[in-house]
Amino acid sequence: MTMPLAKLAPTPTSRPSTRTTEKQAPRRRPILAEVGHPAQRPPAAAHLTDADVAQLGRELDAIRDAIIADRGASDAAYIRRVIRAQRSLELGGRACLVFASLPPAWVAGVAMLSVAKILENMEIGHNVLHGQWDWMRDPDIHSTTWEWDFVTPAASWQHTHNDLHHTWTNVIGKDRDVGYNILRMDPKQEWQPWNLGNPLYNAMLAPVFEWGIAVYDLELQDVLEGKKSKTDLRRDLKAMGRKVVTQFAKDYVATPAVAALTGSFVPALLGTLTANAIRNVWAHAVIFCGHFPDGTDTFTEEMIEGETRGDWYVRQMMGSANISGSKAMHLMTGNLSHQIEHHLFPDLPSNRYAEVAVQVREICQRYGLPYTTGPLWKQVGSTWGKVFRLALPDRQA
Repeated sequence: MTMPLAKLAPTPTSRPSTRTTEKQAPRRRPILAEVGHPAQRPPAAAHLTDADVAQLGRELDAIRDAIIADRGASDAAYIRRVIRAQRSLELGGRACLVFASLPPAWVAGVAMLSVAKILENMEIGHNVLHGQWDWMRDPDIHSTTWEWDFVTPAASWQHTHNDLHHTWTNVIGKDRDVGYNILRMDPKQEWQPWNLGNPLYNAMLAPVFEWGIAVYDLELQDVLEGKKSKTDLRRDLKAMGRKVVTQFAKDYVATPAVAALTGSFVPALLGTLTANAIRNVWAHAVIFCGHFPDGTDTFTEEMIEGETRGDWYVRQMMGSANISGSKAMHLMTGNLSHQIEHHLFPDLPSNRYAEVAVQVREICQRYGLPYTTGPLWKQVGSTWGKVFRLALPDRQA
């Protein structure tokens, strides 16, 4: 017997899609086996028996079910409080930039707008679009209606991120988030001479991360391979164009235009550019630290054949890494500092990941599984170390 992945961890409802393909049927979610084991478990989990993995799966299911049953008014109050704070910071930041010709106002405006954009992308937008707050039945805070402060349209991101990345986490050939079609981030990816530019590509990607994601979400490689129709590409390009116009109008037209009344047009324009760059560098660091530090595993397509519910959970844990730190740091990362817990339970409210993390870590210890975590500086250094190492050919070659 087999079981759809949706029974394990339902992907949040996303906007209706009309995606079609010219040479193949639409991609389907994997079917999880009820019993048995995949062709090969990760080396760190090779000591587990089928019974161990099945029991681990039941324990993680129980954790998820407990949070689902306990969601309530305090959780709803939390996300509404964060949204109010984010909007106040954005309003205050843009107001300061109206007087950006004054250095203190410029610094204050950039600082507030940067924090506002980080909160909107990480703790609000990312998590709302995962459907973490759909249970509130609030049409203004829902995965099907929220449009975030990022140049990539929400619907396009939900497809490549929710539907593909969270399903095929770290499966080479399935999860294109491993390197984003730009970087070589795993030895299983064949080395090519242009990989020598790995560090340069990564450094260039960080300050324009939202643009890199927007282009990535167009799935140009799929178009070249005939897996995505040109009709779908044109539709996605139009959606991206509309979003770019909206973002430019807000950041690079409206705010500087008002600032022009005080003689602050150019400083205000530079201020919004700086705030976006700060947000992009931060988002890039958090995302890369959650997926690529030493200690995270990758998988081949053959390795996941026969995967059970418990094995899917194991793959999520082995393919993710956490960032340790304060409550403020967790908030600013959108609680993606709990990346392991997020990959296990992408639709649970982000404010509950801290309590879930204690239980998940205990399960890992009890089953003899690694729980990859560390402070931000360590995870950033580890990730960049991998970027540099994989720029070079494999030593065996």
